[in-house]
Amino acid sequence: MKYFPLIWKNLWRRKLRTLFTLLAALFTFALFGVLVATNVAFGMGVDVSGADRLVVIHKISLIMPLPIAYGDRIAAVPGVKALTHMNWFGGVYKDPKNFFAQMAVDTPTFFTVYPEYVVPPAQMQAWNADRAGAIAGRDLAARFGWKIGDKIPILGTIFSHKDGSRLWTFNLDGLYQPGKKGVDATQFFFHYEYLKEAASRGGDLVGWYTIRIDDAKHAGPISQQIDALFANSPYETKTSTEKAFAQGFANQIGNIGLIVRYVLSAVLFGMLLVIGNTMAQSVRERTNELAVLKTLGFSNGLVLFLVIAESCLLALFGAALGLLFSWAVLTPVVGTMLKQFLPTFFIPAWGIALGLAVALALGVITGLMPGVQAMRLRIVDALRKV
Repeated sequence: MKYFPLIWKNLWRRKLRTLFTLLAALFTFALFGVLVATNVAFGMGVDVSGADRLVVIHKISLIMPLPIAYGDRIAAVPGVKALTHMNWFGGVYKDPKNFFAQMAVDTPTFFTVYPEYVVPPAQMQAWNADRAGAIAGRDLAARFGWKIGDKIPILGTIFSHKDGSRLWTFNLDGLYQPGKKGVDATQFFFHYEYLKEAASRGGDLVGWYTIRIDDAKHAGPISQQIDALFANSPYETKTSTEKAFAQGFANQIGNIGLIVRYVLSAVLFGMLLVIGNTMAQSVRERTNELAVLKTLGFSNGLVLFLVIAESCLLALFGAALGLLFSWAVLTPVVGTMLKQFLPTFFIPAWGIALGLAVALALGVITGLMPGVQAMRLRIVDALRKV
């Protein structure tokens, strides 16, 4: 820390150049924050998926159902602690543009397997007693102005009533809150038994099973045991971790993560050139000063450290400002604009840490070459240029 004043003073010896470099770093890492938030939003649910949960789907495709009778056999597999099942409903609320996930769930077990969906006890009790009841996410209710007690009409696109009608009316009995950051609060849950009794088809079939296991380390062997139970049957299964399932679901939109990495690579490479050019000019301008430092007893290693430290400080300072701006201003504004399509638009803690780590790496890389040149500088040659 005793060399910090010297590093700081050298950093601002050309104020305008340093200011423009900081602005470039600020905008670069502000964009970095938005891209991280975009990746999180398109991978909604992937990062918050339970490590101890597995998902069992049809081996061929998610859209193909499984028999409800499979539930007891899966639950009997050693290591399985809890089990629930869901059906994708795929209805339309007023307008096809009003897309949100609607699922028929197993009432007694669903919220046990998914404790991150928090429902007040009184609302849960009302939902359990109402066969046509539904529970919606807090953000979904806010989007459409719903309140508890409203009747929600949804036009079925997959399921119809036994009389041929496709209009399903649900009573909004409760609202769930996210139990932790990143949990999707835009989903709509209703009773599987209601769907089973009223639908014209699919009464003994479910979309997929989600199970909670005793130890995440046993996920592989338990998955193999489950799939072996139904091998060579008309309904073969494919069991995977919930994170892998969520990632596969997100990838149906496209490999957003790969696209984001390509864009970030291009942006950071540009930042590398900007900071590298700034540091190269700064060292060239201070050739005689570096010679004086060496004359005063500064070792080659210390000179190298001072140059790299200056480069790292420049990169980290700009990155910190950019990430702060992105976290406090940019992502909330963009998230509000895109809330209907990307309900979980935010920068996670690991995104901030990654941004600072990348900035530190940029600082080291851009300071290394001019630092080595300064370290190899001969005092006589440098003083001759004074």
